[in-house]
Amino acid sequence: MDDRTIRAALDRHWQASDASDFDVEHEIYREDAVLDYPQSGERIRGRHNIQESRTVQPNKKRFTVRRIVGSGDLWVSEFVLSYDGMPSYVVSIMEFRDGRVARETQYFADRFDPGPSRAHLVEQA
Repeated sequence: MDDRTIRAALDRHWQASDASDFDVEHEIYREDAVLDYPQSGERIRGRHNIQESRTVQPNKKRFTVRRIVGSGDLWVSEFVLSYDGMPSYVVSIMEFRDGRVARETQYFADRFDPGPSRAHLVEQA
């Protein structure tokens, strides 16, 4: 699978995620995919279990992709995931095998106030 095809699959995945289209959202995963959430220590095995874990999640979710970079079998997506309007900043690292995601690791970070010691060095993004 070439990079253009994988990029299109990622775009479709994140658009489906934002639309809560759980069937299309999970087409990208292998049946034996593994999803890790390092901050909570959770590992979910299998496409069906990954999909179910997201289907039963009760919050209203919105995804805003900031950028997607990668090539070959390793791709990184940076996005804002809002749960009921509260944003979390997320990095998703996806490892592909045979054209589908074999492993994904998602890192979450909450917004924080800028440090006063560097206020004179930064601009608000």
